[in-house]
Amino acid sequence: MKDIILKTNHLTKKYKDFTALDHVSITINKGDIYGLIGRNGAGKTTLMKVITTLTNPTSGEFELFGEGGQTLTENKRRIGCLIENPSFFPSLTAYENLKYYAIQKGIVNLEQIKESLKLVGLEDAKNKKFKNFSLGMKQRLGIAFAILDHPDFIILDEPINGLDPIGISDLRETFKKLNEEKNITILISSHILSELYAVASRFCIIENGHVIKELSKEELDIECSKCIVIQTDNIKKTAAILEKEFNTTNYKVIDKKEIRLYEFLNQTSKISKALTKNDINILGLYETGITLEEYFKSVIKEEN
Repeated sequence: MKDIILKTNHLTKKYKDFTALDHVSITINKGDIYGLIGRNGAGKTTLMKVITTLTNPTSGEFELFGEGGQTLTENKRRIGCLIENPSFFPSLTAYENLKYYAIQKGIVNLEQIKESLKLVGLEDAKNKKFKNFSLGMKQRLGIAFAILDHPDFIILDEPINGLDPIGISDLRETFKKLNEEKNITILISSHILSELYAVASRFCIIENGHVIKELSKEELDIECSKCIVIQTDNIKKTAAILEKEFNTTNYKVIDKKEIRLYEFLNQTSKISKALTKNDINILGLYETGITLEEYFKSVIKEEN
């Protein structure tokens, strides 16, 4: 069983008559790159601020590293975050900026600055002034700030926002490196699913302060894969016929009335004949397969 890094239980945050978070319950396991996906104003930043104790929840609770209550303050030291970008000094170099924050954080070993810069690919730019940085370099310096004191868990709010394709690609590699080499669990938010898909292992879709869906990358692939949807009132017999007549097990039982077949695309008539011949009552039979963006839109539409 995986260690749980973060567990929230019905977290709610209200601002007068506006509910920013509405009974949010999620679980992030050790080693996850957890993608929090939602439109602007969906509640992503508010959730991150509650988790990092930048704001207090109206109700509900959460645990960090398996502990809550009074131990939250202590465990908070094991978290690095980039929710609101730190105010870097334009005329100072990357190294000098991080040294300023290292002193504030009480970090004695200044080798940690060099290590952080190396991990985010800014080792060669350590003596370059911040005002001369590209947007992608500024984002990576922010991440270097977040990992200065060797956190086990980092929280990044829209770190890819506004970057060009090369900048996005560079950050993806940075995230994977931190996750795989340093075993850092990562929570990343974005409003664009395709950007998160390339790096995240698990996803949470949030809308209007509600968690609509929490799923793994494998489950997301299944949701979006091209397949033949077979709807029937006899799933067990239908599965047996697919195995016997088509010699396949490349299907998934979705619920009591739906099977998705990932082979024999464009052969729905052949499948229909085989099922009908075996007295299967077909309630629906069609091909499907959607893009990540289409899937996200369909899930959001269901909520609204």
